Amino acid sequence: MTSIESSSVPASYLHDKIVLVTGAAGTIGSELVEQIVAAGARVVRAFDHNESELFFLYERVRDSGRVAPMIGDIRDLERLRMAFRNVDVVFHAAALKHVELGEYNPFEIVETNLRGVDNVIRAALDAEVDRVIFTSSDKAVNPTNVMGASKMMGERLITAANSIRGQRRTRFAAVRFGNVLGSRGSVVPIFAAAAVRGDVLRLTHPEMTRYVMTIPEAAQLVIEAGGLTLGGEVFVTKMHAIRIADLASVIASKLARNGRRSEIVHTQPRAGEKLYEELLTHDEVAMSHETDRLLIVLPHRVSALSVEEPRPEAYNIALKPVTRLWHSGEDTCMTQDELSAYFQTHNLLGPWLPA
Repeated sequence: MTSIESSSVPASYLHDKIVLVTGAAGTIGSELVEQIVAAGARVVRAFDHNESELFFLYERVRDSGRVAPMIGDIRDLERLRMAFRNVDVVFHAAALKHVELGEYNPFEIVETNLRGVDNVIRAALDAEVDRVIFTSSDKAVNPTNVMGASKMMGERLITAANSIRGQRRTRFAAVRFGNVLGSRGSVVPIFAAAAVRGDVLRLTHPEMTRYVMTIPEAAQLVIEAGGLTLGGEVFVTKMHAIRIADLASVIASKLARNGRRSEIVHTQPRAGEKLYEELLTHDEVAMSHETDRLLIVLPHRVSALSVEEPRPEAYNIALKPVTRLWHSGEDTCMTQDELSAYFQTHNLLGPWLPA
């Protein structure tokens, strides 16, 4: 089983910098805020339209004296321009992320996940931010749903922005990761809450597989990509592959009450849901290199006006060409024992275990 160890790329580039996180009150955003504070940023601007969750985040970090809670929506370009003034680094985590809801609300996905990205790019170029890191998803690879397609286009917009930045210092890059275990509305809290109630766990397909990681791992790897970027790349995090059926079985066993374990029932895949995920397209494999922790998709130079694309030797770290596809349905999945140990190590079921 591949493990994701501590980052070998320091977060020192954040020290004494003004950093802005969009979607700061979300699962990844709030973890980013806390890790950025720990990295010694001078000011962290926590930008979100969810007033209540932003308030709770601020209550957790207010004693640092370095977090500024900013209410605003990435759909509002003028508000973003105000928020981006004097900012050095932007981590863009705001998005509509739920696949099934996206199928029923595609125009809202366009407004947030595409127009919002465009607004972030425009505001960053206007403010001459040093670097912008966009959080994407493995659902951007060969997408079959609206959310995944929007993330694919978001990645393309970010790479294109890097190509047209001209003489500005701003660098743009994307990070692509999979299912974040324990994130709001994800499979672990849904299964865990059902198991505690003694309800059935609804599995949409017995052969469904996913790539997974924890909340701290996801935020750590976004920060690592920010330290590595030369501009235009898509950084893809190496993740553990699991079978959702095994995940359900482990949760049902760990949260059994009085010897009674929740039943697992099979339903049908939801609208837009895939049976597996991929980390790279076939075309990307040929233009990708890897470290122990990351796959790096290097950008193409799209025109004579583009900045020159980075080359592998420019990163000053050991890179080797990627030689295989990453496909959760064909990868080696964690066993139930390994998954159980992973849950234990990262305390993923802590909120649902008996006191």
